[in-house]
Amino acid sequence: MIRDITIGQYYRTDSCIHSLDPRTKIIATMAYVVVLFVINDIYTYAFTIIALAFAVALSKVPIKFIMRGIKSILFIIILTGILNLFTTPGTHTVWQLGIVKMNTEGILMAVKMVVRLIVLIICSSLLTLTTTPIELTDGIEYLLKPFRRFGVPAGEIAMMMSIALRFIPTLLNETDKIIKAQQGRCADFDTGGIKQKAKSLIPVLVPLFISAFRRADELATAMESRCYRGGDGRTRMKVMAFGKNDYICLSVLLIFIAAVIIMMTVL
Repeated sequence: MIRDITIGQYYRTDSCIHSLDPRTKIIATMAYVVVLFVINDIYTYAFTIIALAFAVALSKVPIKFIMRGIKSILFIIILTGILNLFTTPGTHTVWQLGIVKMNTEGILMAVKMVVRLIVLIICSSLLTLTTTPIELTDGIEYLLKPFRRFGVPAGEIAMMMSIALRFIPTLLNETDKIIKAQQGRCADFDTGGIKQKAKSLIPVLVPLFISAFRRADELATAMESRCYRGGDGRTRMKVMAFGKNDYICLSVLLIFIAAVIIMMTVL
């Protein structure tokens, strides 16, 4: 399950989505997430899912590889659905046992939240799978530049986000190695109740935190030895520039947003 997390990984392939400017992909992802949390009817949901499926097809990233990321948080998705199923107020009761009841409104809300979470994970994974950490850093830093006049450290924020995404696969691999090493020492992570399983994670968490702090210290030393300084005056090996595909993508994004607004108004 540790290897099933796809957020933070980069899938190298030749596609029109990979070739887009990182700023275009970040803007498109942010706009899609906003739309995802605004829509409410089933027809608009279907339209947004079809649009995401089209983007996944253009990215040439295998759908099985993307769906692996859902397995790692399947428990959270199921828990979210159950909570919405039994806590959403409504008038049309379908099933009731004492104070616990399930109504039509709760069923619809649970389905919407589960679909929203799955689509959100796929959308976020698609951004990191088609954009390298360095490109993602440069794109975030450029988009945050207008906020510098308000004292926002754009370069530092972009670098922290990039490092966090970059080290997700590294820490996951480290966790997998520690678990296998502990299992080789007859550690049991599968049997017992919740309390027992929580105690069994201590031999994993302690070396994982030590390894994470050691890597952070080594990274800080490496950046200082190379005289890294973010912000103004820093040059880039690759200068970002919008191309023909970026303008086409942004135009399609505007059409998508307009279509969603029209559907929300009419339906």
